[in-house]
Amino acid sequence: MRIVYLLEDTTISAAARVTMAQADALVARGHRVRIVTKGLPVTWRGSQAEWIYVDDFREFVADADERVADPSVLAHWIVDDEVYRTGTPREHDPPRVLLGDAEGYGAVAHASWFHQKLDLIRVSPFAPSRDEPLDSVQEFHVALTAPEMTRLLHSCDVLVAPAPGLLAAEAMAAGVVCVSPPRAETSAVDLGEQLIEILSDAALRERLRAQGRETAEQWRSKRVVETLEAFFRSPE
Repeated sequence: MRIVYLLEDTTISAAARVTMAQADALVARGHRVRIVTKGLPVTWRGSQAEWIYVDDFREFVADADERVADPSVLAHWIVDDEVYRTGTPREHDPPRVLLGDAEGYGAVAHASWFHQKLDLIRVSPFAPSRDEPLDSVQEFHVALTAPEMTRLLHSCDVLVAPAPGLLAAEAMAAGVVCVSPPRAETSAVDLGEQLIEILSDAALRERLRAQGRETAEQWRSKRVVETLEAFFRSPE
């Protein structure tokens, strides 16, 4: 098959990461994939796709036999094989808690107020804003490449994820315990209470790691690419 993705920007984002991961998985299966973008050449991740750079998507005309990827395709996350771990090294003391979203600061603050000892590790595509409570952060990582992000995940014990997303999927694959809302509307206090429970219970952390690894198997590239192939072969 011949497939085209339209990628608005090439800066580090979930959309860019998923687009390139899907493209690589499809290329590995023998498909021709082109990524058309208004962004700059990518330096933070390798890619097996063909790249076309335009100022306006209207400049690009797909070939008659090419299928242009619908935006809904990006709902199919792929976790790189390098992220998966079958075992987890000894936990850190204090535990390293990863935060990928500023909305999680409240949960961490709540846990810290109740005397939970932890090292807070913040990761973001952007430099910290003035609103970031940097006095509570032990490490702040900006615009990590894909290999750097994998190494950081493997160095952490817990992820606070106020909303589901690609980072949470990667954390589960890496055997990192995810603190995530049990329902759509969850307060910082509720999330903080969940973090306290997880930090206080080693047996619970082990169960959650096992459950997370099992869940993450659905995002293996081999499984996802089969779903993508079925999608692209279906009538438009």
